[in-house]
Amino acid sequence: MLGKFSYCNPTKLYFGEDALSHLREELPKYGKNVMLTYGGGSIKKNGIYDQVLFVLREHGKEIFEDGGVMPNPTVEKLYEGCRIARENHVDLILAVGGGSVADYAKAVSVSAYCEEDPWEKYYVRMEDVGNEIIPVGVVLTMVGTGSEMNGGAVITNPEAKMKIGHVFGENVFPKFAILNPRFTYSLPGYQMRAGFFDIMSHILEQYFSGEDDNTSDYIMEGLLRSLIHSTRVAVEEPENYEARSNIMWTATWALNTLVAQGKSTDWMVHMIGQAVGAYTNATHGMTLSAVSIPYYRYIMPDGLAKFARYAINVWGVRPDGKTQEQIAEEGLQAMEGYMREIGVVMNLAELGVTEEMIPGIVAATLPMTGGYRAMAPEDIEAVLKKSL
Repeated sequence: MLGKFSYCNPTKLYFGEDALSHLREELPKYGKNVMLTYGGGSIKKNGIYDQVLFVLREHGKEIFEDGGVMPNPTVEKLYEGCRIARENHVDLILAVGGGSVADYAKAVSVSAYCEEDPWEKYYVRMEDVGNEIIPVGVVLTMVGTGSEMNGGAVITNPEAKMKIGHVFGENVFPKFAILNPRFTYSLPGYQMRAGFFDIMSHILEQYFSGEDDNTSDYIMEGLLRSLIHSTRVAVEEPENYEARSNIMWTATWALNTLVAQGKSTDWMVHMIGQAVGAYTNATHGMTLSAVSIPYYRYIMPDGLAKFARYAINVWGVRPDGKTQEQIAEEGLQAMEGYMREIGVVMNLAELGVTEEMIPGIVAATLPMTGGYRAMAPEDIEAVLKKSL
């Protein structure tokens, strides 16, 4: 471990089939006014909405609904949520949904009392929060983002064709998160698989950085092996509780900041994927899967030892008599085969990207410097072309 760091994660998790019952322990800690934030209404069809509403009313909460949060929450929706929170003096934002709903709730929590345009302050200038923050709680219904236990909040500006994530500090982390694996059962298969790859990408983008002997890398290899096994089971048996519970727990640990400690981290797949999402409004996990194999082949020569280790320790590639290049390539071939097996998108054309869009996507991609190669615009363009 070469890095120097301090570590704190203030989110309290309740995990398991009875997790929602613990909402009763949390609600008394907050005032009367609760903003109930959710997506397109699926929670009303599967009964989760009624269960949450029952507990809120049981505790005498005044409920202000903010539904209709889209998969890629927009800045216009953010402004709407801020107005609801401000006008009703909200004491708690309760996000019921997946990562987009949780991201949006955190964005509202820091923006409602911001005295200037929150898009400019937090997503263009990337400044810290200096105003009142509304506490957030999460009832998770889709796994993938890890947003239930981190400070990340991704917002899309359709007019500017930009999709940007701001990773806020521990003061913005959800105060509590409720994780019942059964709440994820009703998710459509496409969204489920997209979430699976989002988890994998979170782990890989931290793993493929640094050259030291780092405990975080050993943890991530274990998380990846668990994820690969459990997702294969879940694709065949979507209501296999053991598989879905393991996936849910892995998703949280993939991005709750633990395995990032001592790592420089990469995040270029997410930067490229988010730029693609800004142009296409495509499902986030699928934008990542579409560019991942071309990206990792592109940077593999710069991090060859780690790619060979990945092939051996995660995919079980036998190194006997092979060069590092051959071992590393076998690992990426195994990963590619797995991705096809679970049914994720393998190229950008499937998402509606055309060659004419590439210059705009390149311009919208935020460059990062923590990985094995600093990607110049021409490098990003090359990856995008190989991803078509």
